[in-house]
Amino acid sequence: MPVPAIGYQTGPGCFDRVKLGFTVGFCVGIASGALFGGFSALRYGMRGRELVQTVGKVMFQGGGTFGTFMAIGTGIRC
Repeated sequence: MPVPAIGYQTGPGCFDRVKLGFTVGFCVGIASGALFGGFSALRYGMRGRELVQTVGKVMFQGGGTFGTFMAIGTGIRC
C-alpha cells in the first residue's frame, strides 16, 4: 500500500499571529477592566446606568490598550 504524499504545512503568518496577540490581549484587558473598573466605580458610589457606562468604558479602554501592547509584542517576536 503506497504511503500518501504529505505536503509541507506552514504555520500561521506574522499578521495572523499579531491578530491573535491583539485578540488575547483585548480579552485580558476586558476582564481586568471589568474587575478594576467595577470595584472602583462601586467604591465611588455609582449605581445603575452610570455604573454600567463607566465600567463599559473602562473595559474597552483597558482591552484596547492591553491588546495593542500584546499585538506590538507579538509583532516584535515574528
